[in-house]
Parts: sequence; structure tokens; C-alpha cells
Amino acid sequence: MTAMRKYLYIAVFFSGMASLAVEFSASRLLGNYFGSSNLVWASIIGLILIYLTLGYFLGGAWADRSPRFVTLYKILAWAGFAIALVPLASRPLLRLAANAFDQLQLGVLFGSFSVVMVLFIIPVTLMGTASPFAIRLAIKDTEGAGKISGRIYAISTLGSFLGTFLPVLVLIPILGTYRTFIVISMGLIAIALLGLILAQGFKKSLLYCLIPVAVILLGVFGIPGMDKTSPGLVYEKDSAYNYIQVLDQDGYMLLRLNEGQGIHSIYKAGQYNFNGPWERVLAAPYFNQAPYATANVKNIAIVGLAAGTTAREASQVFPSAAIDGFEIDPEIVRVGREYFGMDLPNLNVIIQDGRYGLAHSNKQYDIISVDAYRPPYIPWQMTTVEFFQMVKEHLTPSGVMVINAGIAPNDRRLADSLYATIRQVFPTLYISDVAGSFNTIIYATAQPTNVSGLMGNYQTLAADPATPSFLLDILAETYAGLQPAPSGGTLFTDDKAPVEQITNSMVLKFLFSGQVENLE
Repeated sequence: MTAMRKYLYIAVFFSGMASLAVEFSASRLLGNYFGSSNLVWASIIGLILIYLTLGYFLGGAWADRSPRFVTLYKILAWAGFAIALVPLASRPLLRLAANAFDQLQLGVLFGSFSVVMVLFIIPVTLMGTASPFAIRLAIKDTEGAGKISGRIYAISTLGSFLGTFLPVLVLIPILGTYRTFIVISMGLIAIALLGLILAQGFKKSLLYCLIPVAVILLGVFGIPGMDKTSPGLVYEKDSAYNYIQVLDQDGYMLLRLNEGQGIHSIYKAGQYNFNGPWERVLAAPYFNQAPYATANVKNIAIVGLAAGTTAREASQVFPSAAIDGFEIDPEIVRVGREYFGMDLPNLNVIIQDGRYGLAHSNKQYDIISVDAYRPPYIPWQMTTVEFFQMVKEHLTPSGVMVINAGIAPNDRRLADSLYATIRQVFPTLYISDVAGSFNTIIYATAQPTNVSGLMGNYQTLAADPATPSFLLDILAETYAGLQPAPSGGTLFTDDKAPVEQITNSMVLKFLFSGQVENLE
């Protein structure tokens, strides 16, 4: 019996590990289709906690009725099997959700999310029974009850600690999200089967040996093919940071991440103006007093390199400039080199968090582009007074910062707040909308400037036959999109930056405005 109690602690450890591993895998499974906003995270964490709470109640009552090791290990075996069923059952629903997200069909979208979250109720609730069940089995007298209870919860928590890292850092990048569930399932089933064999012998446990066989078959035959059915999909992969898609649509290569709302990079050989936010970075230095020589741009930093669209365009306009591209996801860099022509000799790729990397750079730049957000969410740490102070310190005296921000119809609160925050640091700001999109670009010059600089530089460049024609188009589009200086807005600091609160409000207001279902 002593050996059984020792093995009980092993089972509790792996149950705790599996519960957190499932939670983090669920965040990736759902994030690939619904995004990774705090609304999605709150829904996942909240419902998982409710399921665990239900498991605690059931586990305590169940253990009192059947205080047997065999009962616990059977519960864990079925919990493991239910984990394996989640990706198989959710895949058609998530593909439906992906199409609904592309078309912004709210009813289908919310319905799919709700149904998929319900799929987790069985495995998570069953895993929640483990700790109270183990306590009931381990305690033989009240004298050591507190010590044993504390030990079991500590061991379970240590397992949970490992479960937070295992899927994100190891399993998902290597196997993908779906087969990560299979591995978690197999691990828990293996622990449960060994416990059953120790408790009742191999012959009585033989029937349960069919469970891992079924899970293996699910892993091999149950989840083949692409995760999504997006038109033109040529590549997909789960990295440690993102679900990555590459699409070929009418000869244009598109990079989409996670839920797929927003194109992060675009490529077509020989084309450098895609009428998006990427090329608006090229207008930045021309807000300086005219004439501003293109050769003055020696160093450029791109925070949020993605697959290198802005870097390719900048290399055409500023061929002598050295470009530092900060990108946290090495898999996106690999995709950029393979599919998006990101083989520029003047591009230095720095695989690092953008704020940290820029803060530790010993360079000063003529242009710093900040475009590291997942539409419509911009990382809060790149929106604060302290961040913009650091950016300004890395600009040359005539340097310009460019930041891409999201707007919604009749709702510019995020852009207004960014403008108000940047104004605390930079002397002159301009804001220019990108026509036909939910993007607006904020330019901040390190020295006082005037909009006449943009007009004067356009005229100077237009008179030079060596000027790329697409650069003139970009300057004209930037000028045409200029907006009046906004008033009001929330000041963002490292201590308080309610960026997602504002963005969530904007998104919900837009979704329930009645305009969504009519978008094509």
C-alpha cells in the first residue's frame, strides 16, 4: 500500500501538468481562430476554472462513495481519452469559425467558440477530481491530514508549472496544436494505466489498454490535412508564438497570423506599393524641411519586421541604408526568406522582442517604424510615454518615428490616445489615414517640422527622374490622408496603459453596430 500511495503522488503531478497543458493548448487552439485578446484569454481561463471547480466538488463526493485507487485511475484514463477527442471534435467547428471570421458572421463565430469551449468540460472536470480524490485516498487519520493535503496540492501545482511551458515551448512548435493534445492525452493515459495495473493487475486492466490504441489511431488518421481551408493556402505552421499561414492569391503572397484578421506582409516580385500601411513608412523622413536628400537616410529600424514588406520597399527607396528588423518569431523570419523575397543584403534580422531589442541597440536611426501588433491589438508596452522616450533617444536629430494604429468607423479612440501620449515626447506629430482600411499612421519628428516639408519634398522628388514613381504615389497618398490633430485621448504610461480596454470597446461597438454582416 505504501508503493500505491507513492505512485499516487506521481499521478497527481501528471494530472496537474495535463490540466495546465490543456489550458495553454486550448488558448492556442482557439487563438488561431478567434485571436489572443484578453477577452479570449479571460473566457478560456474563466471557463477552465469553472470546470476545475466542478471537478473538485465531484471528486470529493466521488471519493467518499468509492475510495479506491482503481476508481481514480479509471477517471484519469477517461480524462486522457477525452483530451484526445477535443481536436477531432473541434476541427469542423473551428474551420466553420475561420470562414465566419473572414466574413465577420457574428452568430456563427460566437456559436462556434461556445461549442468548442463546451468540449473541454469533460476532460478538465475529470482532471479536477484528481486532487480531492488523492487526498481522500492518502489520508488514513486526521493527525497528518494537513501535511498530506498540502503535499498533494504542492505536487499538483509543480506539475501545473511544468504544464505551462511544455506545450508552448516544446510540443506545439514541434508537433502542432492538434497533435499536442494527443501527446498530453497519451501521457495522462499512460500514468492512469500503470496505476490501474498496480492496483488491480494486468488482466483486469486489459480492456483499458484499448484506450491508448484508439488515441494513437486518432493521432495518425483522425486529424490530417491543413488546419484551415483558406483559399490559396500554401503553407501553415504553429510556432512558439503564432499560427502562421502563407496564402497565394492571384500571384500575391500574403502572410496571415493566428485568426487571420489582417495581412502582416505581402509580396509580389517587382511591386513596391500595395496601398497598405507598409509603404507609408517611406514617407517619414520627407516631413523634414525640403529639400531632404534621400541619401541622408543611413539607418532604419523596423519593430515588427514580419516577412519584410517594409524592408523590401525601403531598400528600393533608400538603397544605401542599413536596416535592422526586429522580429520575435524566428519561424516568421524563415517564412519571409522562403516566400517573401526577404533576402536583402542590407537587412540585419534581430530575433528579439522589439522594445527590448531597440532599447539595447547602440545605434541611432533616421527612421524607426513601430508595427508590431496583432490586429486590432497593439502591445501595450509599445504605446507608453516611456517607450516613446526610448524611441526618441534612438533617433537622429532629423529622425522620424512611424507607428501604425487601428481605427474603426466613427471611433478613433486608440489613435487619439496614442497621439496624446506621443505628443508628450515629440515636438511635431502628423496623422494620416490609409484609405480603404482600418489603419492610420502617426508620424512623430524628433525636431520641429511643418507639413510644408512634405509638400516641398514631393515637388523636389517629382523633378528628379531618378525618383521611383511609387514613392511619389506614397507621398501623395500620405498627404491626402492627413487628418486634423485630435484632441483628448488617454495618456498611456508603463504604470497604466488601458490599451486593450479601449480596443475591446472599439471592437465590440463596431461588431454590434449593424455594419459587420454587410462587409464583403
